[in-house]
Amino acid sequence: MGFLSILLRKRSYTTINGSQLQRMLNNNNNILILDVRSSEEYFSGHIPNAINIPVDTISYNLSRLNSYKNSEILVYCGSGVRSKKASDILSRNGFNKVYNLNGGIPSYKGKLIR
Repeated sequence: MGFLSILLRKRSYTTINGSQLQRMLNNNNNILILDVRSSEEYFSGHIPNAINIPVDTISYNLSRLNSYKNSEILVYCGSGVRSKKASDILSRNGFNKVYNLNGGIPSYKGKLIR
């Protein structure tokens, strides 16, 4: 695929809120939870079963995520800004079911792993 076609590919991720996230987690055990904050932020408290790939390294780690191209992927950060960027990168690279958590981790009301 050419560079121009990658740039012009439409972004296709869905923004969800904390309540929608909780319903997703209750109904789907196969969702990939992707924390795009720094490692320090991740270890200070993260959503259970989340993997950490900081947003500034996500482009270099796409091959690590290839097996999830057709799986649901929840992306979150501290406020929603970095997760929007990561969701855009994922959707532009063929990931089909990407969900961005609006408001970041503060909108998650469940228990955090430390």
